Parts: sequence; structure tokens; C-alpha cells
Amino acid sequence: MTDMTKSNAISNEIVPQKILNVSSLTKMFGGVKAQDNISFSIEKGIVCGLIGPNGAGKTTLFNMITGIYPPDEGEILFLGRSTKKVPVHKLVKAGIARTFQHVELFASMTLLENVLVGMHVRTKSGFWGAITKMPWVLEEERKARERAEALLEFTGLTEYTNRLAGELPVGRQKMAEIARALASEPTLLLLDEPAAGLNAVETEALGELIQRVKQRGVTMMLVEHDMSLAMGISDKIIVLDRGKKLAEGTPREVQNNQAVMEAYLGQG
Repeated sequence: MTDMTKSNAISNEIVPQKILNVSSLTKMFGGVKAQDNISFSIEKGIVCGLIGPNGAGKTTLFNMITGIYPPDEGEILFLGRSTKKVPVHKLVKAGIARTFQHVELFASMTLLENVLVGMHVRTKSGFWGAITKMPWVLEEERKARERAEALLEFTGLTEYTNRLAGELPVGRQKMAEIARALASEPTLLLLDEPAAGLNAVETEALGELIQRVKQRGVTMMLVEHDMSLAMGISDKIIVLDRGKKLAEGTPREVQNNQAVMEAYLGQG
């Protein structure tokens, strides 16, 4: 699947309105169905919230979309192409990026260096280029540094550019993970519990950042337990319950869904 290795910035192609199509997705762990015949689509340019209790299968779904787990049944189409048997790094190059529930930054590296790591799928120098330090390699490094600094400014982290990632509080690390994910120039960005461990002020700043990312044309999908954040920033909500899709719709539609109210809001 060489087409999947192309950059997401394909100027001469018509990008489908549906960025992601998931059809009849099923995943088994032993005798347990972590995903049970899940189907949905994600439209271009939206924020889609994925909610549900612990054990609902949200992170498992993310892991299948990003190529970490292969589905046992069903199909995932990204930009109209099957992701089956496509390695994780090629999916990143094709335009799928993610953050993790638990921060996965390189603690002993600076924030700038962490963001530069996120750019490796967009650079050409490689191992020998880094050794030889040809003029074109130095120019590529300069441009990469400028882009990394711009992303740190975009995420409000300029003052921490040269600080070690492991020295920063969780809130700043969460923002830095988003900056690193954006460094790969994604078409689809998956955020796994981005507000976990954040206080109210940090959560508000996170919501504002997600809206700014959306304005850049990046489609997003996020797993989130903070219902106020999820409902406030999402254009669509998908509700999972024990590996099955319980509901799908706008935040208002989901909030008024009787099955959702019974399962999560204690109403019925």
C-alpha cells in the first residue's frame, strides 16, 4: 500500500468528506469482545468525542485506528484507503497522529527536542544526512526548528522551550504532547483523555487549544471523561458501552438519548 505513505498534504487530490470510515469492527481479547461490531464515520473538519465508562473499549478503538491492534473483523478506511496491515509509522506519515492517556514524552529531552522528534516522518535527511551535515540537511534542520518553535508558541509553551519535559507539570506536558502530535502534520488527530489530571483552568485552556487546532483544518477524535469539556467542544459524540456503540449524534442528541441517560446520568 504505497499510497498510504504519501503525505496528507495532497494538493491535487479531492479529499473525501468522510476522513474515517469504520465498518463492523470487532476485536477479541481471549473470550472478551473489546469491540463488538462497531461502525461509524468521522467527517472532515469536526471534533468527535468518544465517551463511555472504563472498560467500554475506547482506547482499544484508538489502538486499532492507529494500527497498534489489528481488528479481528471489520474494516477501517482512512481517506478512502484501507489501513489493514499498514505499519504504525506509515499511518503517521499518511496523516494519523495521537496522544496517549498517560504522557509519553521523552522526559530527559527538552520540549523543543520532543517536538522535533514528532517531525521525523516529514524530514528527509535520515541517518547519513545527519552525519554528513550537507548544506541541504542544515537547511532542513533550521526549518524544522522554526516549525517546532512555532508549534510551541501555538500551544502556549514558548517559555518552556528549553526545559526538560520531565520537569514540567502534567498540564504543560499534555500541551506538549499535542504540539508533538501536530508536528507530524496530521489530517486526523486522536486525543486520549487529554484533560486527565488537569485542573479547571488547564482544562479550559485545553478546550481553547482544541478549537484552535480545529480552525487549522485538523479533524479530531477524543476520548474524554470530562463531560463538560467533551460536550462543549465536540460536533459529534459517539457513546460506547461494553464494546458496543450505544449512541451517536450531536451533543444535544446524545444528552437527550434515553439509553445514555439511563446508563451514564442515572436517569430513567
